Amino acid sequence: MKKASKEEIYDRLANVEDARACEAIDNDACKQVPGNFVFMLISQVFSKFADALLNPKVTLPWLMQGLGVSSAFIAWLVPIRESGSLLPQLAIASYIRTLSVRKWVWVVGALIQALCIAAMVTIALTLTGSQAGWALVGVLSVFSLARGFNSIAAKDVLGKVIPKSQRGNISGLAASMSGLATLLFALILAIMPESIQYQAVLIALVLGFTMWLFAAGFYSQIVEYKGATDGGKNGLKLALSKLKLLYQERSFGHFVLTRALLLCSALSAPFYIVLASQQQLNLPLLAIFMAVSGGASLISAPIWGRLSDLSSKLVLMVSAALVTINGLVVYLVAQHDNALLKSIWFLPSMYFLLSVAHQGVRLGRKTYLVNLAQGNQRTDYVSVSNTVIGVLLLLLGSIGFLDSWLSVSGLIVTYSLLGLVGAISAAFLAEVE
Repeated sequence: MKKASKEEIYDRLANVEDARACEAIDNDACKQVPGNFVFMLISQVFSKFADALLNPKVTLPWLMQGLGVSSAFIAWLVPIRESGSLLPQLAIASYIRTLSVRKWVWVVGALIQALCIAAMVTIALTLTGSQAGWALVGVLSVFSLARGFNSIAAKDVLGKVIPKSQRGNISGLAASMSGLATLLFALILAIMPESIQYQAVLIALVLGFTMWLFAAGFYSQIVEYKGATDGGKNGLKLALSKLKLLYQERSFGHFVLTRALLLCSALSAPFYIVLASQQQLNLPLLAIFMAVSGGASLISAPIWGRLSDLSSKLVLMVSAALVTINGLVVYLVAQHDNALLKSIWFLPSMYFLLSVAHQGVRLGRKTYLVNLAQGNQRTDYVSVSNTVIGVLLLLLGSIGFLDSWLSVSGLIVTYSLLGLVGAISAAFLAEVE
């Protein structure tokens, strides 16, 4: 059977009209679109699967518990993993602006993340207790910093080499394919004997290390032509001065506000799993929720991706509304129908719907931001947005400390109601498609 060429694969997956085939990129980049589309898609699949394997809500806590690490360390995993990759981006962007070709920033970031995972495996095999805790938190901090490099470079390269009408599609396809891989891994995990589940976590980490190496290899094959470097000066002072974009460019400032409100989908997710564990459901919780998350990505990501290419603003509105409705339903059931709450299917189903909505939030905001900015402006937008969101993530995440006054379902509905405000804010965003 004849092997499909990059052009044939592109034609089958991209499904675009010729008239829009090279929208918002230059003629040289247009000639490389089929190959770049395939290489970027494959690298994104590997990197997203690797991210799923190194889940700070699931995999790392299991690893730490197996090493006898105190819960004080475990509580910092999600803030470090997420905010650690966002907060330094203003300073990072000032360096990236000096580079005319930026794909190598992503490649180096991927290789650093692979080395960090290798270090985590080494720590797991040699240290225990607080020593393992400090070492893992330190390595995770470096891992998160590398993610910051990847985040800025990925959006900038995407805007340079992939036409505007296909950017949401490529992200949606990658999320779907990695979701399938996560789902299959969860099914394998579900049938493993409980006695070897700690070894399964180490296997997941080794697999994540391999995925990052593959991702770096394929990303390096992308053909990226030199771009603008004007304004490429180093220094934190210059980086901080970019914060004025928030009020000088109203469309961008409005987007950052909306994105902050849409953190509701990510911040509420862990409490669904906490609520499920409190019901003592007769299920292998790790496997079922990993499978549900992977299945949601598999099914919904391609749909959200294509809708984002039509109107990323509409995707943000709909997905934010879904987060709110979902949280309200969980809260009302928790308050008034304990039998339904304890049923085998209810909370996994609600988590599935939340994961679907979260995919819409992620793909909608990524596509909107890439399309909102042009050229070197894109790097500034991404870095400013991510830095501000990194700070707000820590502030909004602190709502979780209200668990002494609010029930778990109360925390879910508190976060979910942010989605309602986010949907209203998204409705007033400027159209960029």
